[in-house]
Amino acid sequence: MTTTVVSVDAQDKKNLGMEDVNKVIDNTLDSLDKVRQSRIAPGLSRKEGRPVLFLIGNSTMRNGTKGNGNNGQWGWGYFAEDYFNKNMISVENQALGGMSSRTFYTRLWPDIQKAIKPGDWVIISIGHNDNGPFDEGRARATIKGIGDDSLMVTIKETGVKETVYTHGEYLRRYIRETRAKGGNPVLMSLTPRNAWEDGRVQRVDKTFGLWAKQVAEQMNVPFIDLNDITATKFEKFGEHKMSYHFFGDKIHTSKFGAVVNAQSAAEGIAACKDPQIQFLQSCLVNVKPRTVDVKRKKGKPVVFITGDSTVKNNDNDKDGMWGWGSQAAIAFDTTKITPANCAKAGRSCRTYMNEGRWDEVYNSIQPGDYVLIQFGHNDIGPIDSQKERGEIATAKDTCHVYQRQSDGKYEVVYSFGWYLKKFIEDTREKGGTPILVSLTPRNEWTDGKIERRKEYMDWYAEVAKETGVTLIDVHNISADFLDKKGQKKAKAYYCKDHTHTSLLGAKMNAESIKKGLKNSDSDLKKYLKK
Repeated sequence: MTTTVVSVDAQDKKNLGMEDVNKVIDNTLDSLDKVRQSRIAPGLSRKEGRPVLFLIGNSTMRNGTKGNGNNGQWGWGYFAEDYFNKNMISVENQALGGMSSRTFYTRLWPDIQKAIKPGDWVIISIGHNDNGPFDEGRARATIKGIGDDSLMVTIKETGVKETVYTHGEYLRRYIRETRAKGGNPVLMSLTPRNAWEDGRVQRVDKTFGLWAKQVAEQMNVPFIDLNDITATKFEKFGEHKMSYHFFGDKIHTSKFGAVVNAQSAAEGIAACKDPQIQFLQSCLVNVKPRTVDVKRKKGKPVVFITGDSTVKNNDNDKDGMWGWGSQAAIAFDTTKITPANCAKAGRSCRTYMNEGRWDEVYNSIQPGDYVLIQFGHNDIGPIDSQKERGEIATAKDTCHVYQRQSDGKYEVVYSFGWYLKKFIEDTREKGGTPILVSLTPRNEWTDGKIERRKEYMDWYAEVAKETGVTLIDVHNISADFLDKKGQKKAKAYYCKDHTHTSLLGAKMNAESIKKGLKNSDSDLKKYLKK
């Protein structure tokens, strides 16, 4: 490791990063990763006099000291900046795990308040830790409600005397002190927990959510009911899907849950009717979910095709590499159904999901649509090194936190089977019909027979049995065809290597899709070309 020493003029020294509570110094003002992964000095992200959006919260907003997901848990503040135009405003996640509205106010708020400038914004969503003893241990409890009650305590471990106020009074103090600096406060209710009651996700509408709303009305501050927005989404997901939006417990979110909460916060801001929030609304981006660009016709379903380069390749040079999705019209009657080839070369289930490609499909599915799910060629390999697209090699549900070698970031990686089951469950949730398609065979031969990848086929079969989904065995259908052709003639069906097909090979696999569907129990076969 080398250290670079940078000299600066005296007038530039004021721009150097300050050491934060984590002993981290950030001298790179435009480094989003450093802003995200450690609590920088408040206001340090400010660029060219633009406003800053400060986020005030606890571990549900920033989990752990650095908030980098090394324990599999993420706070939604990490992803909040994805929804704001960085050329208009910078987002600083100043939250810290374990803080209550009281301890944040006494320990962290003073430095943030000093950094607030006219035109800045402060989102306050805190309260999960406003419990426990008043005067010992973490000593972070607040008095319930929004009244003017107070309590003088002496912390047993330190002897320090402190006046404790109601949760509502701490919120009012954040609001008053933000306004005193020319800033704009916004109150948000808490994130929901993974707790169900009578078929609904439990709300905080009788405690912290109610108190925040009451204070917002009392102080004429915009209020976003983050708790209800996300809880409503979770109810649509169902208890099983909601479960993996948390990690390790029923309070702290996985990356899935943190992204949902960040999206909900942005949606809540966008929908807020309070005119005071108009500038913040003008800074929003990416609020509308991305979808697949497909031309729909009334009464005509779409069959979305997901996968890797064996499904979608260059698909333009008659002598080049082709994916079978380009030849979908061989299998499907396009006057009755619209194929949408959403595959991408080089992707595994994991990277297809991480890049947001699955979300585009998910957001586009309508009742009556179909989704073909075909992965495998890129799924079993290095997980935290090289291309970092591998998954745990099993159909069983399992996961592990890995640190990627390329960028040092942490990621919870699941099994091959888990990702397939997620795609299946998501499709059904939207009213679509998922269909598993086994991976295409490779041009590898032993004793005059083309390779059969039994391990993958076992995983596919296990997932199909567990979920009750139709499995189209393209792997063996195409392999049977090539066995009859023989090794020498089979070369014409591949291009440049043993995996990627030529145009002839793409047509062969499309025919295999057709044959497999025709012999299946799926009602998608009524849309096959005669």
